[in-house]
Amino acid sequence: MKPRHPSRIYSRKLDGEQEARVIALVCSSPPEGYARWSLRLLADRIVQLNIIDEISHETIRQVLADNELKPWRKQEWCIPPQANAEFVYHMEDILDVYKRPADPTRPLVCFDESPEQLVRETRQALPIEAGQPERYDHEYHREGVANMFMFFAPLQNWRSVKVTERRTKTDWAYCMRDLVDVHFPQAEKIVIVQDQLNTHSPACLYEVFTPIEARRILERLEFHSTPKHGSWLNMAEIELSVLNRQCLNRCIPSQAILIRETDVWASERNDKQATVNWQFATTDARTKLKRLYPSIDA
Repeated sequence: MKPRHPSRIYSRKLDGEQEARVIALVCSSPPEGYARWSLRLLADRIVQLNIIDEISHETIRQVLADNELKPWRKQEWCIPPQANAEFVYHMEDILDVYKRPADPTRPLVCFDESPEQLVRETRQALPIEAGQPERYDHEYHREGVANMFMFFAPLQNWRSVKVTERRTKTDWAYCMRDLVDVHFPQAEKIVIVQDQLNTHSPACLYEVFTPIEARRILERLEFHSTPKHGSWLNMAEIELSVLNRQCLNRCIPSQAILIRETDVWASERNDKQATVNWQFATTDARTKLKRLYPSIDA
């Protein structure tokens, strides 16, 4: 039996040198007036550059597929600087913290934040039925923005989400007080991994609380900062990604609903004892990320 959709095979019209020039063109910036390369734009430009007299966009498609090139796709990525001692120092400090054994008196808490756009549907969606997915209208109404603070203790299999209107120094300071007085009141010291935002400075506690209160809170906290452009080292960012995929990938119209939904999500994930099994260590970094070290031989 013949396949229902036989793959179309196009004869190779480019020699090795021509294909190399096409690949180099794909990897270059598109011409002015265009955001990205398209198959037909590439075919036209290849002819203009006299790489070949004539070529179809389907031949271009085959060349891109053979070389696993997708010029229409872009991915947002944290790109760390090369040979940067400051980056390496913070990275190895975080990796050493992650190697520490679990200690109930010194819990590790990864802390991060993320904005959330509040959106209300303007029309009732059509429910799913046999042969039809759920259908919703493209029109929506913005209801403002909320902020989410993520507390994640990977060794305790615990997380909590605090929703606020803003993400100011004051909001961060009250989060730190919550860690000390609400979430881990029995801990001798809470080890915190967070990024280097200016609103995440221990000095902020003195701007919000009295000196006695600020000192009381700080004496219970131990801070470790991820490097700039190294947010992937914060396990709270992984939890925020899970939260977005499992809970927030839909319209949430109000802060009250956001609070309720994130509370339910965190509670169920805590009940399941879900966590992150971190495997990347300093020895891995020195092998796989050599370019980040000013002198790996030293």
